[in-house]
Amino acid sequence: MTQTLSAPTRPTLEVAVIMQRLANTGPGARWQPWRWELADVVMHEPGFGSTPRLLYENESTQRWLHGGLKVELFKDDAEGYYLNATTDVPSWFVLWRMEDEASVADEPIAIPLIATLSYYDAGRWLDAQETVEQVPAPAPVLQWLCAFVDEHYVVEPKKRKRPDSFKSLKDRFGNPVSISTEKQFGGGAGGKGGQGRQGGPHG
Repeated sequence: MTQTLSAPTRPTLEVAVIMQRLANTGPGARWQPWRWELADVVMHEPGFGSTPRLLYENESTQRWLHGGLKVELFKDDAEGYYLNATTDVPSWFVLWRMEDEASVADEPIAIPLIATLSYYDAGRWLDAQETVEQVPAPAPVLQWLCAFVDEHYVVEPKKRKRPDSFKSLKDRFGNPVSISTEKQFGGGAGGKGGQGRQGGPHG
């Protein structure tokens, strides 16, 4: 994996995105015979060029290579990278759109516009009703991402909140009251569940 740096010191990877067109099956295929999806993200190589290129085709599948996309890491988005790196499956996130008119094929194809490793980027794109898909990032990319996170992101320690059960209880007149530790049947206070982080391409 080759790492290049853009001015002044922003870590950058150049990648290529592989999109695939698959034949639909079932009754719905009558109205929509094909569907597009993200197939993979790989390291860019000079021979790939920047023009979409058909890699493979048969009766049910087309695979297109789109080279020359840059993935940059920004210090102010370190938390977004941290959230991705600490998921079960750290991933590439790719925003893609369909062409309005065919340019390199007989019909419009799916064009990847942006690739990122930021959980927040993916969330913003989804909020904007864009098409965003994800594929797992390989170990070398994850190591590169984690090195950046370790350098630029500090996890804020959670402040310990004193449990309500240890607070002094008073009645409506301000006088101390006592409580029983015996189990009360037919009721009881329900616990508050933790709130998960904002939803995204990982799930």
